[in-house]
Amino acid sequence: MKAINIKEKLGLVNKQWHPHQIAIVDDMQVILAKIQGEFVWHSHENEDELFQVVRGTLYMKFRDKTVTLNEGELIVVPKGVEHCPATKDGEEVHLLLFEKLSTAHTGNVQHEKTQTEYPKI
Repeated sequence: MKAINIKEKLGLVNKQWHPHQIAIVDDMQVILAKIQGEFVWHSHENEDELFQVVRGTLYMKFRDKTVTLNEGELIVVPKGVEHCPATKDGEEVHLLLFEKLSTAHTGNVQHEKTQTEYPKI
């Protein structure tokens, strides 16, 4: 057991939309990601996702509304809910995520941003 420095680990993430795994808790993984712009509309049929904003402002788009999240805030996207994370005005946003190990990056959607493996850092 050792402490994990989130800021230090984020310094190792050099690509946007490429999640990196920093820990495993039972059947859940803790992930760091840097994002910029808009992702892809998708859902996860069997898994919830937790997004926490470490730096910047995240706009979590849903089909009926957009929720704005500032640094230190988090949101849980329930399984089956279509969503699209986004940023505005070229801002790079840093995220901490919790999700099951079985969670596919973009659900059933295949896209150029889809990642199938998360590097461990």
